[in-house]
Amino acid sequence: MKVTRLAVPLLAACTVAWSAAGGAASHREAPLIANDPAADLTDVYFFRSWENPEKVVLIMNVIPAQEPSSGPNYFNFGDDVRYAFHLDTNGDGDADDITYEIRFKTELRGAVAGLQLPLAYAALPPITALDGPGSDGLILRQRYTVTQVRKGVRTDLGSDNMFAVPSNVGPLTMPDYEALAAQGVYPLPNGGRVFAGQRDETFYIDLGAVFDTVNPRRSPFPILTDAEDADDTRNPFGNDAFSGFNVNTIALELPISAITNKPQQVIGMYASTSRPQLKVPTQRGQPLRAGPQVARMANPLVNELITGTGQKDLWNASEPEREAAFLDFYLNSRLASALNIRFDLPANNLAIPTTDRTDLVNVLLKYPAQAQTGTCSKANPCAELLRLDLAVPPTPPAAQKRLTVLAGDKAGWPNGRRPDDDVTDIALRVVAGKLIGAASGNLLLGDGVNFNIGAKGSNLTANGIATAFPFLPTPHDGRNRRHIDCGEVGANPC
Repeated sequence: MKVTRLAVPLLAACTVAWSAAGGAASHREAPLIANDPAADLTDVYFFRSWENPEKVVLIMNVIPAQEPSSGPNYFNFGDDVRYAFHLDTNGDGDADDITYEIRFKTELRGAVAGLQLPLAYAALPPITALDGPGSDGLILRQRYTVTQVRKGVRTDLGSDNMFAVPSNVGPLTMPDYEALAAQGVYPLPNGGRVFAGQRDETFYIDLGAVFDTVNPRRSPFPILTDAEDADDTRNPFGNDAFSGFNVNTIALELPISAITNKPQQVIGMYASTSRPQLKVPTQRGQPLRAGPQVARMANPLVNELITGTGQKDLWNASEPEREAAFLDFYLNSRLASALNIRFDLPANNLAIPTTDRTDLVNVLLKYPAQAQTGTCSKANPCAELLRLDLAVPPTPPAAQKRLTVLAGDKAGWPNGRRPDDDVTDIALRVVAGKLIGAASGNLLLGDGVNFNIGAKGSNLTANGIATAFPFLPTPHDGRNRRHIDCGEVGANPC
């Protein structure tokens, strides 16, 4: 089975998106983390900035599927959670070369705090600033710090006078939310910048159809026409289950020169959330051990697609360079088997390979320069990381293709990942065999959701790509939020 350099990250992800055992991207993907939204990583992005190609962007989202009107207590980062980006700059699979830690501290403050209102934010007067005049109504506020850890040396990149942008309550309380959010972009002393706050949930998928034992809204197979597939601005038949929902975002934009002196190399990254002294499970029935990491994420859909349910929380607590412990899940794809059964693919001469998937190991767990053996060893380690080729220039927003490499756009997943890459459709097609010559490889498979419907704010392309840092659209406000379903006015048919 011959597989191209880009073939299998796609393949691996495909089964995930369509498995009843999984979740979307990394939303509620494991039993324990589903009960800990402040530490639940939903999506992770890693790409060269199209605003400034000399910089790279690292984004993590947490607290999945936020209903914008869920007051009076809205959505805050955890004071007791360490949010971190981990970088592998030398290609050894161990992403401890540079770590960026973000920590939050919540305070009750402001001129109206003494009224002891049952509110986190109040239009008394309206909130127009994160600090100083215009911020009095910001009763509950979060400060945060950014710390770089390089070879054991800790460097403060941002003081606690940086403030998280609060949830978008509504137009009376926050009459110009975009202007308020713009104040939450802070410069860093290394030439980068940072943002922390609420954003639109950019990941799009027909989640309800997927979890109804893969019950798409077009039968017997969810196949797009040529015209539907080429249109990145319209959803042909699916239902964007995350329409109108928000997430909490941490975004870093860093100069490439601050990370590496080799601007043409491939670097790896994953994000993690940790809680000190939390007890997490270990393998093979061993007793619980003290371990702070409760979630990690690099490539989308991996924990949902590849890891068995009983191992998902252990996977979250493990380091990516120890992925050899989960190798059997990559080599023998249980979820590919489920797809064959669900759609009776063997009977239609469309069977998907399910065993000896060394291709998944090579693409998801290896750098291109490594020996592509499909095995893990000390000399040839496995590590589950997002890998970004710094030699590939970024694609301008208006020219980006949702199907990335399948549509000739080499700057998208699995070369890093951008917010609007359609990882669901990419994964589905690759798992169907597009890149390995399987019979089903020419089918235009997809969930019928081509873009993030209902995105808000300025600086957006026609299909909702946010063109400016922090590269995610304005969050939906609580008073006017709308979840756009298929079959509604202005939406696609179901």
